[in-house]
Amino acid sequence: MASKVETTAAGSGRRRRFRAGGWRETAADLAFLLPQYLLYITLTLLPFAIALPILFTDQADFVDTSIKYVGLDNIEALFRPPLDERFFAAVRRTVIFTVLNYAMVFAFGFILALALFELKSRLVGVFFTVIYVPWMVSGIGVGLLLLMLFSPDTGTINLALEAMGLGRNLINIKDEWTMLMVLPVIYGWKTAGFNMAIFLGGLLTIPPETIEAAKLDGARYVQRVIHVYVPQIVPAIVMATVFCLIGSFGIFDELVGLGALYGNPNAEFLSILIYKLGFSSGRDGTLAQGITASLVVFFPLLIAAFALNRWQKRRDYRS
Repeated sequence: MASKVETTAAGSGRRRRFRAGGWRETAADLAFLLPQYLLYITLTLLPFAIALPILFTDQADFVDTSIKYVGLDNIEALFRPPLDERFFAAVRRTVIFTVLNYAMVFAFGFILALALFELKSRLVGVFFTVIYVPWMVSGIGVGLLLLMLFSPDTGTINLALEAMGLGRNLINIKDEWTMLMVLPVIYGWKTAGFNMAIFLGGLLTIPPETIEAAKLDGARYVQRVIHVYVPQIVPAIVMATVFCLIGSFGIFDELVGLGALYGNPNAEFLSILIYKLGFSSGRDGTLAQGITASLVVFFPLLIAAFALNRWQKRRDYRS
């Protein structure tokens, strides 16, 4: 009987110590997460809650005091003249850029990650640093670089083509389709290091045994990439896809460098249009219209992000 009492008391003591230790660990976790939650609430949820009511008003700017309730007029304004043409043109440019930029994610990031993954050298760290450096270049610098390379009269590329006798002013970066073809390549070069880090992190989680088994089965390198590497780095691919969507729809500085705010309407993507509408103090639109345009774009992207997350979880569950 006494032994049972001692055993029960010892078990209760262990449970109390476990609970105390668990609470300490939970408190430590919360202490680390609290700054991130505060930033998320302050910079994301709170502005969203403040902006949502403005959607249904005619507020011109932040200091406008004569605010009237207009219902869904701001949403309708995006789909009727004079805003509809600008809005759909900005959507078209942004979508085309997003598709091409996503191709560059794999053309630069994935291929470079494969190269570093297969490279057995002490210089891997040096190569990684060199590839990552363009990520630190400012977006406005990238836009100005495009102007320096492809300006009709003084651009380096145009001068080189003229020197080779191929023609004068062959490439105009301010032309809409030229910009849509060139900008994703330069932007892909800029973000190559970031995307490479995401893919490389996924590749490093692949068990070496699966790669060796594929080699023993006679699988060629392309077959190993398609059937061994890619299925095991789906979380990295989903992450790169989400970052690509965020970056493509949020691209701004590069477009400013291309003159989107002063004289180059072909560089008016959704981000630029939203900025012009929201911060022109009524000259080019209203704050309410800018917020409306941003939310019209936000909700489809939110649905796409949830769909990607759900697809990944279902795929992981099945596997």
